[in-house]
Amino acid sequence: METIDSQKAVDYIKGTDSITFLTGAGVSTESSVPDYRSLSGVYQGIQRPEYLLSHTCLEQEPEKFYSFVKTLYHPQAEPNMIHQKIAALEETKETWVVSQNIDGLHKKAGTRHLVNFHGDIYDCYCRKCRQSVRWSDYLKSDVHSFCGGQIRPNVILYEEGLIESAVKQAIKVVEQASVIAIVGTNFNVHPFCDLIHYVKNETKILVINQTPITLNRPAYFYEGNALEIFNKINL
Repeated sequence: METIDSQKAVDYIKGTDSITFLTGAGVSTESSVPDYRSLSGVYQGIQRPEYLLSHTCLEQEPEKFYSFVKTLYHPQAEPNMIHQKIAALEETKETWVVSQNIDGLHKKAGTRHLVNFHGDIYDCYCRKCRQSVRWSDYLKSDVHSFCGGQIRPNVILYEEGLIESAVKQAIKVVEQASVIAIVGTNFNVHPFCDLIHYVKNETKILVINQTPITLNRPAYFYEGNALEIFNKINL
């Protein structure tokens, strides 16, 4: 990857008429939503966190699942400058977001062209009667007061397949973009990182992250906090 400065990254974002952002946990850490695998992340000090977020745990040890999932909610979190500027870009250019994040902050910021690749933790439903349930009710109990069924968030757990419609939409908006901006992710979770294979050869790839990532394509890399970039984007 070719290392670039912050102004060059800003120029790539502002200079295109079609951009798709692929975002990860680093976009939300400035909103006090912890990432997963850093020293201060959700998984730190937790034994078998992947199991606690698995379909098996949901089925066989629902109490453990529920106890852990509740720690992933941060309803007080507000969109930061990154979420806000990405949402505002929709007013001036074709802008899409495909996000690994389940925190709902892109939607809260007003992004309309959004693919929640792994779902939205604030979207809950009853497994028995399939009714939607308010997330605030879920945080009080995982038993549906209407039918006694188990409530769960509509997110993709380990051992579960992705939603086909979300995958198709993600591929479509990656294929059509003139610039792909990978922001706040190490880009090593499959199949999210496999979206790079659908990028056209002529499309510019911009990576904004605290650490380098591995790609099989030429890309421009800004190493640092994404806030440095988005604070410079005046709309």
